[in-house]
Amino acid sequence: MNSTLIIAVVVVIVVVVLVAMTVKVVPQQRVGVVERLGKFHRLLTPGLNILIPIIEQVRIYHDLRIQQANVPPQMVITKDNVQVQIDNIIFYQVVGPEQATYGILDYVSGVRNITTATLRQIIGKMELDETLSGREKISAEMRVALDEATEKWGVRIERVEVVDIKPPMDIQEAMDKQMKAERSKRAIVLEAEAAKQDMILRAEGDKQSKILKAEGEREARIRQAEGIRQATELEALGQAKAIHSVAEAEKARIELLKEAGLDENVLAYKSFESLNEIAKGAANKVFLPTGAMDTLASMGAIGEVFKGKNSKEGAK
Repeated sequence: MNSTLIIAVVVVIVVVVLVAMTVKVVPQQRVGVVERLGKFHRLLTPGLNILIPIIEQVRIYHDLRIQQANVPPQMVITKDNVQVQIDNIIFYQVVGPEQATYGILDYVSGVRNITTATLRQIIGKMELDETLSGREKISAEMRVALDEATEKWGVRIERVEVVDIKPPMDIQEAMDKQMKAERSKRAIVLEAEAAKQDMILRAEGDKQSKILKAEGEREARIRQAEGIRQATELEALGQAKAIHSVAEAEKARIELLKEAGLDENVLAYKSFESLNEIAKGAANKVFLPTGAMDTLASMGAIGEVFKGKNSKEGAK
């Protein structure tokens, strides 16, 4: 009874072990390298896989996701003999599981070591200032060099990031002083530029103010002259209209006298009377040309005749 139970337990254990050795479940983004009698046979893909017990076995599993390798900070020397410390990170991906298994013993250590060597070569060709400002250039050159070296390992370098570059303490202090001096210089330059712009703007404002003032004065003088001109024109027009009205009235009066039957001698005498009335004023002086004396003499005779006629009519 006991021997039967023991045999049954052993058989169950053997079956479980055989099943465990036969059935393999591989997670997503992982592959297994299968060897048959010590020789590479195939790759286990994600999902359920069946192996031949004892004859086939899984050598190693590889993660196909992008991984990162932190490279220890390295002390490298630049072209101008300055020792700097550089810290970087490598992002890589296994694309050939078979080459990653049989091409190198430990591809992670290989990536780190070749990163150190490549970094020394690149920095040795660059000066300090170029190194401090050339992180993108360093990352690009390292990626190309590492990708070429790791291609036969079944590893692809996705990205190289330079995390930090630390120069020596004395150089860093000198750089800090230089930076402060540059900032002070820029501040002084900006202050001077601001003062210059302020003076220019003030001068420009003053200039514009004077121009606007001159323009205003000129406009005022133009409008004043225009007003005077218009007033003169209106006054002359009024005088012309007044003279025209007087002339029209005088013309109408003469027409009425003619219609009344008065001859030219009577009209001349009436004009003479008007002239006499004008001359009666104390401050009035009348200047007559010499040629007008005969005319006035004849007018005087006519006046005497006219008075005599009036006196006879009065006596009757």
